[in-house]
Amino acid sequence: MNALLLVLPIWLCFDWSMGCVPVIVSFSDPRLLTLPVLWVSFIMLLRRGMTQGKGSQTSRCVLMALAMGIVPFLPATNIFFRVGFVIAERVLYLPAAGFCILVVTGMRELGATNHVSKRVLQFGYVLLVVVFILRCQQRSRDWLTEKQLFSSGLDVCPLNAKVHYNMGKVAADTGDVVEAVRRYREALRLNPDYDQAMNNLANILKDQGHLDEALHFLQQATTLRPDFAAAWMNLGIVQASLGDHASAENSYLTALTHRSVYPDCLYNLGNLYLEKGDHTAALATWTNATSLKPSLAVAWTNMLILLDSQGLYQPAIEVADKALRHLPNEPALHFNLANTLGKLNRYEESESHFLQATNLDPSNANYWANLGVLYHRWRKYEQAEKSYIHALRLNPMLKSAQDNLSMLLKATGKISR
Repeated sequence: MNALLLVLPIWLCFDWSMGCVPVIVSFSDPRLLTLPVLWVSFIMLLRRGMTQGKGSQTSRCVLMALAMGIVPFLPATNIFFRVGFVIAERVLYLPAAGFCILVVTGMRELGATNHVSKRVLQFGYVLLVVVFILRCQQRSRDWLTEKQLFSSGLDVCPLNAKVHYNMGKVAADTGDVVEAVRRYREALRLNPDYDQAMNNLANILKDQGHLDEALHFLQQATTLRPDFAAAWMNLGIVQASLGDHASAENSYLTALTHRSVYPDCLYNLGNLYLEKGDHTAALATWTNATSLKPSLAVAWTNMLILLDSQGLYQPAIEVADKALRHLPNEPALHFNLANTLGKLNRYEESESHFLQATNLDPSNANYWANLGVLYHRWRKYEQAEKSYIHALRLNPMLKSAQDNLSMLLKATGKISR
């Protein structure tokens, strides 16, 4: 197959694993006939290079071409040590150079004889170069985007589960959930033990509310690959959603056993502790998560909300200040800090952070509604009214803004009681 890719690079694929090339299982497989042809060709070329005019330019070129074609390829043969693949276009870069030397040498030898017209030879050479240039341009276009690359692989290797898996990832990244699910299911049909496809499919099913099916795939993935930390974490999320807190905690801790530095898992574990009412453990776990990954905004936000809900306003402000040193442009942090400062009647500081939140995320109706509450309490009624109205433009069904605006208008006499 590698020799065929050199001679006739029509079928090119970014990955040749997972059933891309069906395994030879019978002596009646016609592909076996290529082996003697390949070996006979190699022996004849080697003999030609070693016997025809030792030290001549032709002899040196033939031997150099064979050396460049074979020696760099030896590590990929799995003869000396396991490398995990046999066919891969990247291992043919140097052999391709040797093949080019061999082609040019052969054409030069043909041109030195009277058996082939030089015009025919020149035409064939130019045609070969033009065809390969066009093929190179076509292949370069395939590599412009992931979708084009994976689609081209699908044309060559429709039985390759990894190709379908990558197509599923691209579809999921672009929001085409239906296509992503279809591709992941096809990958699993072709390779029922494909744990990564199980994990990704389970994540989509979880988001769609199909928790039981997601649970099945994640349990299967962790059984096939017990050290699959991401699958253990996702399994914990599904188990927590199903109310099985004990199993969820065990899954999170198992994930952390296999990947000790895993802030996302710590964040989810903290959420579990919060659901169980263990606020101390939740706070400690989120603190650990943010120490490992200071850019984990959701963990900082949960810490602020928890401290604020417990009336621990000063610790909440300290956490917010620390978080904003790492994430100065995170609107949720400014918003929650503004809420806490407002409860302490620190109106000017609260206003500053509310305005930063609305500047960073101007389409969030809740930010404008809470800014209106601040102005309302601050007795800046005109600005409060504008903020409430702006919030309702963004979300006409926001009941808190509706009620607060109604109260404000009644208090200011703009509508009758």
